[in-house]
Amino acid sequence: MTALARSIFKSILLILNILIFNNILSQTVPKNIDEKSGVQDTVSVSRDTVSVKKDTILPKEQLDDVVKTKAEYKSSSSISNKQTFLNKKAQIIYQDMQIDADYIRIDWETGKIYARGEQDEKGRITVPAVATQGGKKYEYNEVIYNYKTKQAIAFNARTEESEGVIVAEKTKKYNDSVFFMRKAIYTTDEYFLKKKDSLPDYHMSAPNIKLIKGKDNAQLVTGPIQMYIEQVPTPLIMPFAILPFSDKRSAGILIPSFGERQDVGFFLNGLGYYQPIGDHFDLKILSDIYTKGSWNLKPELNYLKKYRYSGNFAADYGYTVRGIKGLDDYSKTKTFRIAWRHSQDSKANPYFTFNASVDIVSSKFYNNTVNNNYIFNQNVLNTTQTSRVNVTKRFLNLPITISASMAYNQNFATDLTDLRLPDMTIAVNQFYLFKPKTGVRTGLLENINVNTGFALSNYVTTTSDKLFKKEMWDELKTGAKNNISISTNTTLAKFFTFSLSANADNVMTTKTLEKNYNPITNKVEDKYNRGIAAYSNFSTSASLQTILYGQKNFRKNSPIVAIRHMITPSVSFSYSPDFSERSWGYYKNYSNARGEMTPYSIFDNGIYGAPPSGLQQTMGFNIANNVEMKVRSKTDSTGVKKVKIFENLNISGGYNFAAEKYKWSVFSVNAQSSFFNNKLNVNSSLTIEPYEIVFTDGLDTGVRTENFGHFSLQGFNVQMSYPMSEAIFGKKEELSKIYKKKGEIRNENYFFDDDNYSHYRPTWTLNVNANYAYTRGLTRTATKVATIGLDGSIKLTPYWNINGSTNYDIEKKELGYTRLGFARDQRSFTITFNWVPFGQYKVYDFFIGIKANILKDAVKYKERSFTQPNSTF
Repeated sequence: MTALARSIFKSILLILNILIFNNILSQTVPKNIDEKSGVQDTVSVSRDTVSVKKDTILPKEQLDDVVKTKAEYKSSSSISNKQTFLNKKAQIIYQDMQIDADYIRIDWETGKIYARGEQDEKGRITVPAVATQGGKKYEYNEVIYNYKTKQAIAFNARTEESEGVIVAEKTKKYNDSVFFMRKAIYTTDEYFLKKKDSLPDYHMSAPNIKLIKGKDNAQLVTGPIQMYIEQVPTPLIMPFAILPFSDKRSAGILIPSFGERQDVGFFLNGLGYYQPIGDHFDLKILSDIYTKGSWNLKPELNYLKKYRYSGNFAADYGYTVRGIKGLDDYSKTKTFRIAWRHSQDSKANPYFTFNASVDIVSSKFYNNTVNNNYIFNQNVLNTTQTSRVNVTKRFLNLPITISASMAYNQNFATDLTDLRLPDMTIAVNQFYLFKPKTGVRTGLLENINVNTGFALSNYVTTTSDKLFKKEMWDELKTGAKNNISISTNTTLAKFFTFSLSANADNVMTTKTLEKNYNPITNKVEDKYNRGIAAYSNFSTSASLQTILYGQKNFRKNSPIVAIRHMITPSVSFSYSPDFSERSWGYYKNYSNARGEMTPYSIFDNGIYGAPPSGLQQTMGFNIANNVEMKVRSKTDSTGVKKVKIFENLNISGGYNFAAEKYKWSVFSVNAQSSFFNNKLNVNSSLTIEPYEIVFTDGLDTGVRTENFGHFSLQGFNVQMSYPMSEAIFGKKEELSKIYKKKGEIRNENYFFDDDNYSHYRPTWTLNVNANYAYTRGLTRTATKVATIGLDGSIKLTPYWNINGSTNYDIEKKELGYTRLGFARDQRSFTITFNWVPFGQYKVYDFFIGIKANILKDAVKYKERSFTQPNSTF
């Protein structure tokens, strides 16, 4: 029998079981009626009573054990009836069963016990009867129990199971393991469970419930079940449910969110089923359903091995339908996503690590997704998608590290894919050629250290339609590279650090480039020739660095104590030969359209690039600055507070003595600082062109001349961020000093004024970020980008939370991506609402999640059963 057949067979048995159970309950008709309660039982009633206040132990006779009874008033009927009546604080104990009630009737011939709770003058039960068996407590209005068969029928029974409680209009106990219930509700509301509230804040209602108890766990099996919130029915109706009461992971239905999206209609998002598989795996199958025809299926397999590894496989497949079929705006787009996350525990194996982050999507996936999580998490703004698999091997007795990786990078704007299959490196740990025996290195010779390694790469850039096809394999680039670098340093004249370094690369490739001009097509054509080719390049450099300090002290009555300036200037010289000379054989020429000889490298567009052209004899400089100020402060214990003006201010540039023209490089300035107790972070950079740029009338692109000294701003960027909260306004007086009354509301402490109004101080956070970018280059008109963004939350009460984010484009004068979220924390569940009010993905999403741990798998509140920091969904 296949798994599908077994599943259908089990479902049919379950339905038959419930139908038979309904029939049994409907045919269970007691014979007699208690005058006060109106509830029937099978034990006749006698009015003769005798006051008895002592315990009675009846002979065992045909019973399996002694029956103990106790009551304020006790009477027995005639010997032929064999009945006993207990009134007021009645109690009966038989084996592990104890019943405490206001009234108990025992029929010794049939073995049936009728018990009822305390009634008021109108016949309503005010204090329920309580039955205790095996340490478990049950409450009833009335119960009929057969101590011979150990079966029972109870009315308005209340049964506590783990973190929840079941209240049923009628309950049939078949044995200690199986209970059938009619018109029952189930809730995990803590207040209702502890009887602090007569009504639960939420419950799930079912016409029929079967409670099955095992040795270590129990579970509820229901037919149709519906969720109610504050006694109001919700549209969340499930055809069946299996609710486990166990600390172990259990199968269950995944509750969806629902809402509306402008382009695809109303939806259920995340409806599915969860199934644990053994101790290390679990499976989720989620679905998204839309009224305009869109749908999505999302299976996900999670795995976890403690102290070893964890990860998951996930897929996302579906169709996005927009517009009306038959009209011009109709479209149907297929989307897919395949993802794999694997993370190795750092303690599993220090000499071998394996990690994977694979995420492959269709080119238009984020533009056509029907999974709203991608919208609320801003994944729809992604322009690239990167995947990578890494393997690293270290050795205990060998000074080498072997690494291998595969990478896959998608660019949605260009539809180009960069693929590395695979890259491998063998790195030799750094070592010193002349390491002294004492371990203390001094001088240039003893500080000489060597770094070397070998790399092998396979790389290709292709389009999605060529992926893993013959065209892609023909374009694949393969190569190997060996690198060796030697460096040393020493101290000169106590204040200067002198460094020397040399670097050499040896590269081998399997393809070389040949360029030719085609007069027919009027294009330069590239032809790649297969065959092993190699080149080498090398460079040397020397640098000198020191640190200068300067400090300005102020008068005693000045609010500024001192300003300290630290300057770290450095000068370097680098040299590399001109590898474009004919003697090296790395460069060739082709004749262009005007017949001019144009140089190119046969290694251009290769996997490791081409060796540099032009002789390099460059003098470089860098000036790093740090400026701090000390001010007087009453809040600081030392009386002085340090304020950073510039944490880092770098100015750099270079001059190439060997260049034929444009000897000076572009000057760069980078600055980083923070203000207002390190809360306002500012990062900025600018580039300055030292040569004059001349523009011709009618042309927007200028020409760079060799006229040095006409400095112009070519690029500028500044980024600022500032996190704020209520704390920036200073400490406020504590509520305990303002209000004397203190109390509790829903397990939270409040302070109350004289009119008994509760008081709570809201908390909030707000992150403000701004960005401005100016780019000019050789163009007449600069490109400007200016945005400001907000991201924050406010907790109006302990149970209400509002959060959101937005950004405004100052140049375009329009709002960008905006999201608002609301969350309401109830006693037993959480309501969340997310809303994107405008834009391409205009959507709102509503979700109700039960917080009880016992239902975390059966009615999933959290989307993951294992802790997955890299979960795909």
